[in-house]
Order: sequence, then structure tokens, then C-alpha cells
Amino acid sequence: MDHERTISQDVSAKPGRRKPGKSRGLGRDVVVASICGGVVALMVGASYAAVPFYNWFCRATGFNGTTQVATSAPATGPIARKISVRFDSNVAPGLPWKFEPEQSEIEVNIGQVVTVFYTVTNQAARVTAGQAAYNVAPLTVGAYFQKINCFCFTEQTMAPGEKREMPVVFYVDPSIAEDRENDGLNTITLSYTFYPVKDPVVKPLASGEGDKRKGNL
Repeated sequence: MDHERTISQDVSAKPGRRKPGKSRGLGRDVVVASICGGVVALMVGASYAAVPFYNWFCRATGFNGTTQVATSAPATGPIARKISVRFDSNVAPGLPWKFEPEQSEIEVNIGQVVTVFYTVTNQAARVTAGQAAYNVAPLTVGAYFQKINCFCFTEQTMAPGEKREMPVVFYVDPSIAEDRENDGLNTITLSYTFYPVKDPVVKPLASGEGDKRKGNL
């Protein structure tokens, strides 16, 4: 009888059956793998979104000396207080351009709309393109420095040996006079750096240039 019970027990134990605990373990592995994959995808997406969000934040707040964009002159008009504006120019390695302001410094009334010019020359025997990055110093002044027109808004493409005048139209917002932290501010420095652009979009002229000086607006 003992021998028959042993055979019966062996037959009832089917070799292909999985234990419940092992199935639950595989299910947890799938869930964990899915969560990890979702986290990785989220991090990749966030990295792509970080740059445009940072640029938007800087433009909206003037953070890190980022200037603002205006569509017209200030409603209040110029005030009596004057301020000096210095102009700085730089070219990053890899871009064969000569880039400089026509004036190194001017004095303006706060709220006065002013047009200044930079000149740029492509010193290469080939078409080259660049995009300008910009800021102002002190960095806290970015929220008050308003640009109406600027070559930095668009990519610039230069023919071999081409020389071009590029205008900047700006004003210093009169509301800076109400900022007590800037009571002693006498000078603002506007700085540009041109960086090379790969695979440029060919454009015959800089945006808003027209090769004609219109003077102060």
C-alpha cells in the first residue's frame, strides 16, 4: 500500500506547473522595468525642454542680463536722467568674421530710443553664417534694457568678403529710475558674441537692415 501511495503522489505532481510565487516575481519585474523606462523617457524629454524654457525665463525676467524685446517707444517718453551705454563685440572660434561697434560708448537719456550700428565683415572666401548671443551688464539691468530691433534676433548669412552694417534699436526703460538698487547706476554694457551656424539658411540681407541708415527713432 505504501508503494501505491508513493506512485500516486508522483503522478499528481505535474512537471510543467509554475509555482504562484515565481509568477508574482516576474510580474513585479515587468512593473519595475516599465517604471524605469518611463523615468528615462521623462528625463530625456525634460532635457530637451530645459533649453527653451530657460530661454523663455530669461527673456521674461531679464535673468542673467538677458535683454527684453519691445515693439514701440516707451509711453512715458524720455526722462532727464542720463546713462552711458557701452558696446562690446566678440566672435567665437570657428567663425572668420571681424565684428565691432561703430561707437564704443554713447550717453543717452533714459527712455530715449536710440539706433546704433555694428559692422561685420566675413573674412573667409566662402559663405559663412552666425547667430549672436547677447546680454547686458550689470546682469540686473536686463529687465530694463528694451530692444525694438536687433540683428541678434535672426541668423546672419554672409557672402565671401561681404561687409555689412547691422543696426540695434533700443531704449532703457524709464521704470529703472524707480528701482532704488540702481540709483547709482551710471553705465550699462551691451555685449554680443557671434557663434558659427552649421547648415545656414541663405538670406541676402540681415533682417531689418536694408543697407540704409534711418538714424534714431
